[in-house]
Amino acid sequence: MTSPRAPRTSAPAPRLIATDLDGTLLRDDKTVSARTVAALAAAERAGIEVFFVTGRPARWMDVVSEHVHGHGLAICANGAAVVDLRAGGTFLEVRPLERPVALDVVRALREAAPGISFAVEQTTGIHYEPLYPPFYLDPGATIATAEKLLFEEAPGAAAPVLKLLAKHPELDPDEFLAVARKAAGHLAAFTRSSPTALIEISGPGVSKASTLARCCAERGITAEEVVAFGDMPNDIEMLSWAGRSYAMGNAHPDVIAAATDRTAANDEDGVAAVIERLVAEVAAAH
Repeated sequence: MTSPRAPRTSAPAPRLIATDLDGTLLRDDKTVSARTVAALAAAERAGIEVFFVTGRPARWMDVVSEHVHGHGLAICANGAAVVDLRAGGTFLEVRPLERPVALDVVRALREAAPGISFAVEQTTGIHYEPLYPPFYLDPGATIATAEKLLFEEAPGAAAPVLKLLAKHPELDPDEFLAVARKAAGHLAAFTRSSPTALIEISGPGVSKASTLARCCAERGITAEEVVAFGDMPNDIEMLSWAGRSYAMGNAHPDVIAAATDRTAANDEDGVAAVIERLVAEVAAAH
């Protein structure tokens, strides 16, 4: 088993908790347990801010919108957007994938991985190719080739592209990510969060970590004052950046290697268990 990285010494008291959602904070049935709801509220009462940091788009944040406290902000689309959940998911900051770059990525990946299909996630919704698995939560999606969807004069082209999604019907998920990075990693940021061969492509330098670092800097919070949680490769940069980080009991091996610690699986309230300990530490220090 891969060992977690060594924790940073003499860590200061936590000021911010950054947690992924699917496979981490949420149970497998996509709910937030009563224990987790109580832990999130206790953290805020203890003066520890909580940021939800997810690959989900803003329109899929209803599951946690009632549990956001204080600032009301969330980081969505793997760092491509900062949204205000108190204002219905209003976009406060967007770090887009520019369309010419996205088109170059599409061309490179079509050559490197025949059989690939694409979806385009915009601030206004998702659109996808005919062979891409349909998004049942988005009945208003346009279905066309990625080249048409990304064409500057296409309907809705004024809306920023948050990320490109690429699906392969046969490749192993980690192999697919490696192939994609080799073919076009110089153009954009590549990651994955699905157990299937689905990769997520953002603008250069865009990740959960880079956007979280910007949000923390605005608040005068250092990396050493952040505790992060995650389970999949799209969490690796965030877990590596935070002073303390926890890989879930159900985490990908590369995530375990990136984190300083481990906690129980998402279905066992692993995030809540750690938050309860952190709140107790803060209370004892006072």
